[in-house]
Amino acid sequence: MNNYSHRMTLIVADEHHSIRSTPGRRLSEVLRDDLGLKSVKIGCDAGDCGACTVLIDGRQHCACLTPVAQASGREIETVETADPALIGQLQKAFLAHGAAQCGICTPGVLMAAVELLQTNPAPTLAEIEDTLAGVLCRCTGYRKIISAIMAVGTAPERVGPPDVGKAVGHPVPRLDGLRKVDGTEIFGADYAPEGALVVRAVRSPHHHAGFELGDVAAWQEARPGVEAVITAADIQGVNRFGVIPPLADQPAIAEVTARYRGEPVALVVGDPDLVEAMDLSDFPITWTPLAHTLTEAEGGIAGAPQLHETRADNTLIRGRVATGNPDQAMESAAHVASGRFETSYVEHAYIEPEAGSAWLDGDTLVIQACTQAPIMDRDDTAKVLGLPLEQVRIIPSAAGGGFGSKLDLTVQPLLGLAVLKTGKPCRMVFSRSESMRASTKRHPGTLEATIGADESGRIVSMMLHGDFNTGAYASWGPTVATRVPVHASGPYLTPNYRATTRAIHTNGPTAGAFRGFGVPQAAICQEVLYDDLAAKCGIDRLEFRRLNALRDGNAATFGQTLQAVGIEECLDALKPHWDRALAEAAAHNETSPVLKRGIGVASCWYGCGNTALPNPSTIRIGITADGALKLHQGATDIGQGSNTVITQIAADALGVPVGTFELIGPDTALTPDCGKTSASRQTFITGKAAERAGMALRETILRLTNLPGTAEIVLSAGKITVSHGDERREIDLAALPANPFGYVLMAEETYDPPTSALDENGQGIPYAVYGYGAQIAEVEVDMLLGKTRVIRIIAAHDLGRVINPLLAEGQVEGGIAQGLGLALMEEFLPGRTENLHDYLIPTIGDMPEVESIFIEKPDPVGPMGAKGLGEHVLIPTAPAILNAIRHASGARVTKVPALPHRVLAAIKAAQ
Repeated sequence: MNNYSHRMTLIVADEHHSIRSTPGRRLSEVLRDDLGLKSVKIGCDAGDCGACTVLIDGRQHCACLTPVAQASGREIETVETADPALIGQLQKAFLAHGAAQCGICTPGVLMAAVELLQTNPAPTLAEIEDTLAGVLCRCTGYRKIISAIMAVGTAPERVGPPDVGKAVGHPVPRLDGLRKVDGTEIFGADYAPEGALVVRAVRSPHHHAGFELGDVAAWQEARPGVEAVITAADIQGVNRFGVIPPLADQPAIAEVTARYRGEPVALVVGDPDLVEAMDLSDFPITWTPLAHTLTEAEGGIAGAPQLHETRADNTLIRGRVATGNPDQAMESAAHVASGRFETSYVEHAYIEPEAGSAWLDGDTLVIQACTQAPIMDRDDTAKVLGLPLEQVRIIPSAAGGGFGSKLDLTVQPLLGLAVLKTGKPCRMVFSRSESMRASTKRHPGTLEATIGADESGRIVSMMLHGDFNTGAYASWGPTVATRVPVHASGPYLTPNYRATTRAIHTNGPTAGAFRGFGVPQAAICQEVLYDDLAAKCGIDRLEFRRLNALRDGNAATFGQTLQAVGIEECLDALKPHWDRALAEAAAHNETSPVLKRGIGVASCWYGCGNTALPNPSTIRIGITADGALKLHQGATDIGQGSNTVITQIAADALGVPVGTFELIGPDTALTPDCGKTSASRQTFITGKAAERAGMALRETILRLTNLPGTAEIVLSAGKITVSHGDERREIDLAALPANPFGYVLMAEETYDPPTSALDENGQGIPYAVYGYGAQIAEVEVDMLLGKTRVIRIIAAHDLGRVINPLLAEGQVEGGIAQGLGLALMEEFLPGRTENLHDYLIPTIGDMPEVESIFIEKPDPVGPMGAKGLGEHVLIPTAPAILNAIRHASGARVTKVPALPHRVLAAIKAAQ
């Protein structure tokens, strides 16, 4: 393809756009950068994710793979320019069915759906799956998308807004949903100030290597357009960051040693037209490869290469929870089950790679980037740059998925360095392979456990040890090491218990937070062994779990007396489905010698929030003199729905309609600290702060009018009307003085869950609130090929109080999709699976039917009784699938993912 520039014509919405470009330039770049059609998202630049899907002459194409010359003179449709009637119906259906969560894939999904519906207004499930096969979604689990497409052209189900005081429990459509379906949401790569320079990182091609920089100045001088080259020597602050400050160990730019493949060693900053296309392979650097380790077994052995001088034997941290006398109790157990289980690195695979922009506003450095933790970003970025906190402002862009990895710093300090060095605005966007090399992963683990039961089937003892590969740097390794021993018993009464863990450094990718913080790995071990014990005890597997389920008033293995325990109710809700599924599988297997069906069950519990640490959130609600009601909440919504759920809670606490609020934030200059979006904490903790703030503001208003607590409050222009029966009072807002925030009435409340530190045996109160759940998996196993197909998942979860059933269902389905990937296909191999072609995540065709059952056992601590949900739903999916595989085929799979060759080997071992 020739690279000379010439003029072409793109036809968009019947308008002819004359552009000058090289013929081989990506159509996606032209649409986004030249025509401003930002709904066209860039997820991979390889045709693997489908986020850039557009229609050309009515057929879907990946714009990232289409040379602009091939689109010249042809009709191009994007979300902004598609047939208004059809795209409008789709957008309404997506909002009504909760089919958009983070929203990064939504424009691509919509355009694929437009292609289908233009010629087939009543498609079948198979036709939808076939049409959308090329568009990946990491959040929704696809089921809501299918429902929304099928609903187009049918009479819409009318669900009006909730009555005042009844927002909680109502399926309020996502309050920020319109931006996600109309293509106007601003993600990290969607905004850059005028004239922004581009920042690129030079990264280590080695797992472990020393390096020495050459003549950087001469290299830069020979390349017009390069305005700055930045190395660790340019860092004015402390070149270390980390989510747990006492263990902060990760440099923003490596100094003399690169400890993992993909670690940044230098930045190149300059003109976008030149630097974006620049080959950085000749950057002047000399590498000295060093011995490296990639697995926890390699990193933990004596004599292994040491990554950090102060951490002997590559041990970052150890965790422990112990109670009773597990050794003695095990000796007296009537039935014992033991096993060793291995899990792999799992890639977060959010469709939006890390991206952002930064600029100076006076002497304040402003960074707008995708993140789950704006306050943490501000604090660590300021430390690295050597700036006071008040000179760093973080404005989170919309996050195109996060799942834990966007809790860690990525582009933020690098952008800051570039802006301070050049004095100009800068932007940085990771490529897909760069994202997959540099981002954190789910911790691989090797877990060994033994569980004993008495003659009646009651658990008497459990002992577990887990080694977790935390990679090159600490990140969330301490959290995984401490959370796993707390949860490894599962939601079952275990009177004698010892669980220990070790987080081990290797030269693999840094392992961080990923939906569950190690609990999904532990659940695989514990729940497979529960199936072993149920068989040895001669008890039905579901009944065995119900027999041992925790109940109100039980003491957990860490000594806390539990309340509002909903696991028994979850298992009871599954019982009719369990009986039906077992009968259907048995009937099927009588006549099917090759495709065998199996049924599995697994349970979960999960503490909401930080483990035994302070964990506050603060909410501010204010009313202006003209009657505007504003909710300042800094909880980043990464697709889970915090913008909507927290507003629902605040609305009911204050006693006004949901639509009355104007949402402010998150923004470190405008919103109080709501903590990080992780650990299923936002609905519980920030929701509790919102409830308190709403109630406090309501109390202030009622006190001013001297009316009782049941009075009605109505906001209007310049006044508040309060009425109770025949009594009516008005507050003239303009007559009240404004506070420094500009509000004439305001409430700001903080909530920090009541927890306590754990002692040397892990005894204490690690969490104030726990969520519970159980799932049934129905699978089909090909006995000749070892391939597993999941047919159906039935998920029963105790939410305490369902704040928003529409969004809750979406969380369940999305979590199950990720649990399915963990169980069957996802295995990140450093240096080998650094793209979305070789690394597989579930597509729309992989997703089974999902049925959600919500249990409401209100928690006295949670806001209006609510518990968390986001992480809980992933935990039981993989073990339920593994147990179903075994029921179908006899294969006891002990290493995930359960790839066909592993299933076949397990089948042969069982036979």
